[in-house]
Amino acid sequence: MGVVHIPWYATGFRGDKLQAALEEIAPVAARYGARSWQVHRFTEDKYKFLQTAEFDRKLDFERYWNSQEFIDFRVMTSSWWQVPILYSWADLVSNGVVSEEALASGA
Repeated sequence: MGVVHIPWYATGFRGDKLQAALEEIAPVAARYGARSWQVHRFTEDKYKFLQTAEFDRKLDFERYWNSQEFIDFRVMTSSWWQVPILYSWADLVSNGVVSEEALASGA
């Protein structure tokens, strides 16, 4: 299992447009086998974004990245972000989530 990291950096005054577009394309990863996805917008640099997605196989991510939906996304938004976009694949070696019950009980 692994997680892909895709760093995006918006061009001038296009941060909000890029955010909206990333919010639409990120969930499409589920159609290609993603277990989860996230889009982060940095608070100290509002033009900087990090898109992540968790896949069982890198091949599934590559199917998503090369899908018609993602190709169309990149074509339509190409002036909204700086190039190059260099994604990186990382093996997931540990993760966890604190349950709502644990938070409520103070555990």
